[in-house]
Amino acid sequence: MSSSLYLTLAKPARPAAFKLADLLGALSYALDMTEGQPEGHCIRCAWIGTRIGEALELPDEVLKDLYYTLLLKDLGCSSNAARICELYLADDIAFKRDFKTIDGSLSSALRFVFRKTGLESGLSERIRAIVNILQNGGEISRNLIETRCHRGADIAAQMRFSEAVRDGIRSLDEHWDGSGKPEGLTGDRIPLIARLALMAQVIDVFHTENGASAALSEIKARSGAWFDPALVAAFVTAQADPEFWAMLTSPELEARVFSMKPALQSEPVNEDYLDDIAAAFSDVVDAKSPFTADHSNRVTLYTDMIAEEMGLSPDHRRWLRRAALLHDLGKLGVSNQVLDKPGKPDADEWTSIRRHPAQSEAILRRVHAFHDIAPIAAAHHERLDGKGYPYGLKGDEICLEARILTVADVFDALSAERPYRAAMPISRALAILDTDAGTAFDPACIAALKSGLARLNAEVAA
Repeated sequence: MSSSLYLTLAKPARPAAFKLADLLGALSYALDMTEGQPEGHCIRCAWIGTRIGEALELPDEVLKDLYYTLLLKDLGCSSNAARICELYLADDIAFKRDFKTIDGSLSSALRFVFRKTGLESGLSERIRAIVNILQNGGEISRNLIETRCHRGADIAAQMRFSEAVRDGIRSLDEHWDGSGKPEGLTGDRIPLIARLALMAQVIDVFHTENGASAALSEIKARSGAWFDPALVAAFVTAQADPEFWAMLTSPELEARVFSMKPALQSEPVNEDYLDDIAAAFSDVVDAKSPFTADHSNRVTLYTDMIAEEMGLSPDHRRWLRRAALLHDLGKLGVSNQVLDKPGKPDADEWTSIRRHPAQSEAILRRVHAFHDIAPIAAAHHERLDGKGYPYGLKGDEICLEARILTVADVFDALSAERPYRAAMPISRALAILDTDAGTAFDPACIAALKSGLARLNAEVAA
């Protein structure tokens, strides 16, 4: 075995429990990326919606469900990214971001489609896409929203949230007058939490874009159409407090949101729940592209296999599995036009790809529970010879856990289908790893992967 066995990262002592609001609030920055929203969008929505809920004097339990719906409303948003790129021939992240800033009328939606669809495609391809959207736009929109909302509700269930939270996410895009999707619910048939969450989202988008007056005008204009008039009245009351708007641009916002009453009522997060949350967010990442479906789970399996073969303790392996599950969080900020491109990325696209490990690190460093795995996620594309990214680490600068994760990640990338090639046989994938053993990859980690695969094969055969 290589001396790299002694390069293990010294993990800090882990507290026994974490606050759920802090954990999910920090992770919500990953959801902001996939929607193309300015950093802190879900945090701001939590402030806006909860303050309106307080103005309505909602019971504590309802306020708590509202609070977590606001933080997690975009859990399913990665699941329709590839389809948006395919249908609109557009950058999914920019498309989602810009669509939220139109006024909600049909004429504005049509102008948006003409302005955004297929700008970098050939004329005939663009015309075909626009004709398809004009002919089937209602069904296309319904399917996209249904995919997102139902997927988000499913992930919320995986994270042990109440039916009220799941319903709030599932019905996020329903409108008071029945013009919303996916079910076309009207009035009080729309869950109260969903009605508040959508309004909070629109308030933040228009406030961020054009200020408080624009946000107030937009909400009033949609009263009785998108929004419940009673909730609009509550918003008008809540926003009269100068702190309502001032806090949205304050550096103290995150701390205030995490100290609101619903946050203080939540149960502590133990180690088992922490595993569930990591698994849920890995599903958010993997849903972004059909070519990365279940990638994080497979990488976690291979990572754990290598770690076991190398003699890491069960607690150490559990910690490392979380790093494997969350290593690609930063890919939520990469357009599917890049991730799913069948050809070679151009210079700008390659820059976007190379940025994702650092984005994973930045998100995980916000999360007290995952702060200590951030350097592992950041280093999963580094190479022993210093030719990796994002930091160009080399040799002993790369800890054992990162070396393990790198081998697991590359092995899965080689042995799974990609937009630019078919999946490779396992023997071919291992041969490629062997070719770069000692230059890119740790030979001991490759040997551990081989022995783990052989043991797995023997167990299956038996």
